[in-house]
Amino acid sequence: MSSAFAGGGKRWTPKSILSLQGYTLQAFSADLIAGLTVGLVALPLAMAFAIASGVPPQTGIYTAVIAGFLISALGGSRFQIGGPTGAFVVIVAGIIAKFGLSGLLMVTLMAGAILVLMGVTGLGTAVKFIPRPVTIGFTNGIALLIASTQLKDFLGLATPPVPSDFFGRMRVLLAHIGTGDWPTVMVAIASLAVILLLPRLTKRVPGSIVALLLGTIVTALLPLHIATIGTRFGGIPTGLPPFALPHLRADLILPLLPSALTVALLAAVESLLSAVVADGMSGDKHNSNVELIAQGIANLACPFFGGIPATGAIARTATNIRAGAKTPIAGMVHALVLLLILLVAAPLARYIPLATLAAVLFVVAYNMGEWREIGTILRLSKADIAVWLVTFTLTVLADLTVAVEVGIVLAALLYIYRVSQTTSVSTVTNKYIEDGRAHVLQDKVVPPYVSILRIHGPFLFGTTDKLAEETTDLNGLGQIVILRLRNMTAIDATGLHALESLAGQLKASGRTLLLCGARDQPAKLLEQSAFVEHIGPDNILPHVDAALGRARELAEGFDGVGREIAEEFRG
Repeated sequence: MSSAFAGGGKRWTPKSILSLQGYTLQAFSADLIAGLTVGLVALPLAMAFAIASGVPPQTGIYTAVIAGFLISALGGSRFQIGGPTGAFVVIVAGIIAKFGLSGLLMVTLMAGAILVLMGVTGLGTAVKFIPRPVTIGFTNGIALLIASTQLKDFLGLATPPVPSDFFGRMRVLLAHIGTGDWPTVMVAIASLAVILLLPRLTKRVPGSIVALLLGTIVTALLPLHIATIGTRFGGIPTGLPPFALPHLRADLILPLLPSALTVALLAAVESLLSAVVADGMSGDKHNSNVELIAQGIANLACPFFGGIPATGAIARTATNIRAGAKTPIAGMVHALVLLLILLVAAPLARYIPLATLAAVLFVVAYNMGEWREIGTILRLSKADIAVWLVTFTLTVLADLTVAVEVGIVLAALLYIYRVSQTTSVSTVTNKYIEDGRAHVLQDKVVPPYVSILRIHGPFLFGTTDKLAEETTDLNGLGQIVILRLRNMTAIDATGLHALESLAGQLKASGRTLLLCGARDQPAKLLEQSAFVEHIGPDNILPHVDAALGRARELAEGFDGVGREIAEEFRG
């Protein structure tokens, strides 16, 4: 009973507590350096996301301090860094425009409560039922909208109030394109060049923080008369994030509920995706439900300090790992670094040029847009393309909440259609029996250097995590991995992405992936998406008999030694 209780307690224990066992001074030193690095990276992003969302820059820093500390202290990921992200910019700006800051604080509180509920009840796993065309569609749309909101500050345009809708915004910006300010443009281009080119020289120094420092120094020393945080917001207040009770209005709960659900959904998707990326980079395994509870608590706390919605940030989490972080202590240090900047260096922020922050957000928009995925989507079925296009179009032209809702409904209908197509009725003939002999495993000899995985049933969104779970430990697999698709009745964009991820992981580990026995719909989609070229046409086989033959051919080339080396490699 005690061991069961211990296991149950560990199930809900934050990674920060689990990491303290055996914690050393050497680990703390590594966490300190990583936390300092990530804190400096987070500073310009926190301010830029806040300004793009329609709130003062200090609001973004307050959010990064409060949410960043709580997410690291209470979360289920060892390396997660929390704070404001680009995913919320569009919806936060829309909520403020319609309901004001008090409405935003209510949405953040409601979203926090929903996230805690998702974590406690285990509903966090429902996030996997959002198909890839939907996530790519609203990510593309958000990135485009973020970039469009930064054109005014990047070019230094003098315009009347800019509309919140995309076409209205673009009409106003184009009508006043002649009012651009050359000093602003030069600072913006120089900042963009530093952010893009510095990583080619060194990855140890964040390009965004160097651009921020250089832009601030130039603006402070030269009489450029360009827009800065000081000219627009009056600077950033020195001191701790102020505590205040948010004003709650019962009459706004129902009108704000769709927005709260969207914020919670986006927070869950981005935080868990970030945790998965961190697992892949570090070899660790996150706890989804504990992570969602931490995300919820952070969003419940932020409104009391004037903060905006927060979630796990993929780029900052990756930076944390690359900087050498060992435990969640690094994430807590990152929050304390930002707090120290608020207490000591806040007055200097008044010289930060908005053009530099616009350059930072241009790079963020490009990186988060996953633009290369569009080519993959366009090679899929017309239904997948339609789901992506509808989600993207509604995100840009209508509202993110509507886009996500419609995209998920379309994807659900597509899921039902694909599952219905997997049912077939046919007469068993002698030819069917003979053709099936090459697919059966019972009479085959599987060499020790070969591992065979099989997928049974539709491999659609909501099921692809099963492949990831089965291949968590690549060291347990042979040097040649055969993926048997004989009983995989259907596949979609999310399933295809899972196969591509597996192929990449196996290739990086020195292994070879073979596919065999794909049925009509999966085979057609694999060919349309250029997946065949991804692993090589010789590694796509009609049945398992041919796949084992191909494995024997490959084994003969293992360092010129043969199967003995392959067997030793597996052991």
